[in-house]
Amino acid sequence: MTDLATGSVQDQITARLTAALDPTQLTVINESGLHAGHMGDDGTGETHFRVEVETPTFEGLNRVARQRLVNQALADLLSTQIHALAIKARAPGER
Repeated sequence: MTDLATGSVQDQITARLTAALDPTQLTVINESGLHAGHMGDDGTGETHFRVEVETPTFEGLNRVARQRLVNQALADLLSTQIHALAIKARAPGER
């Protein structure tokens, strides 16, 4: 199994969300290049991300509760390495 604390930030996001949410679909997009030279850009090229995650775990939860689950899974990365995270969280069958 992949160590959740190693690899690129993008790989760590993928591993942590997979472990925490058992998604049916997961896309992690590094958007850092769009923010080069802007606030929050630390020069690593891994500070701004977009996550699209679908999981049965989200069934019956509102948008805020879903985003909280994602944020909990990534808490230490959000406090140290991730400057911005856009989240699209849905249950299976939702658009």
